[in-house]
Amino acid sequence: MAEKIQGSIVSITATGSLVTDITADQLRDAPRDERTQVRCDEHFTQGIFPPDHGEPEMTFLAVLPESGPLQLEIVGDNASLMLGIRVGQRVVVEWV
Repeated sequence: MAEKIQGSIVSITATGSLVTDITADQLRDAPRDERTQVRCDEHFTQGIFPPDHGEPEMTFLAVLPESGPLQLEIVGDNASLMLGIRVGQRVVVEWV
């Protein structure tokens, strides 16, 4: 049975990362691999990564710091501008 958490974008960082209201505690049981899908608007990514992920430029990622909420980012670019995502848009995290 799939698990699902819904939240929204609550702020945008100076570098364009999208900050959600989904906490690390809410994601405690979510796998960090491709079994977890994160969607915002029509954009999605698979997996949840730590801040020191080392993924290549222009990769759309869900990043979860040790303290703080889930963030969506495009490595090396401004996710808000590139994807047209603004504060208030819905975010859904699902896993099996």
